[in-house]
Amino acid sequence: MGQKVNPIGFRLGNTFTWKSRWFMPKSTYAKTAYEDYRLRRFLEKELANAQVVEIDIERSALVIKIVLQVARPGVVIGRGGTNLEKTKKGVEQVLNAHKQSKDRVKIDLRVEEVKKPDLSAKLVAERIAQQLIKRYPHRRAVNQALEKVMQAGAKGVKIVFSGRIAGAEIGRTEKYFAGSVPTQTLRAIVDYYQVPAHTRSGYVGIKVWIYKGEAVALSA
Repeated sequence: MGQKVNPIGFRLGNTFTWKSRWFMPKSTYAKTAYEDYRLRRFLEKELANAQVVEIDIERSALVIKIVLQVARPGVVIGRGGTNLEKTKKGVEQVLNAHKQSKDRVKIDLRVEEVKKPDLSAKLVAERIAQQLIKRYPHRRAVNQALEKVMQAGAKGVKIVFSGRIAGAEIGRTEKYFAGSVPTQTLRAIVDYYQVPAHTRSGYVGIKVWIYKGEAVALSA
């Protein structure tokens, strides 16, 4: 079952925590979850050049705290904080566009820098996808990614391609490994992301697993 389960969802509550942290009654739960989805899509599109790794959302009665983990914080903040204010206004418009004045919430937007972007499965997968779209040789792209991830301090990495790889007439699956990636160990910190590459020849799915070590060892 290891390859059939999302490694992050498999470890929620044990090694990882939820990216949206709030409580809502049943009547407003679906509306709030959809609001989070729209907010994430807006931020991903607005800050595409900042290399967003993760978006954490915490809600209280009157304040929504949003923590952006990015590889390039300078792009988000801008000169004198101008870009950050612009993004904050855009977030307020997304959240409060259809609300009355009494229901509107305040936004607490914070930016955190990701020290090692090569240990982010999201950034690695997106970089490979862009290379494939530009018709970069897929094996060279994978070998470069494996080398960078291992040099950044990972214990292991696995990359899987599926689809019309290199323009093949028949879709196939290719797997590449470096180090070890334990899929069944709950205390293992395994970052995971999947992204499609819409190449000229067709669709290629990209999945990346990065093993960073065990939670017990890191906390000791």
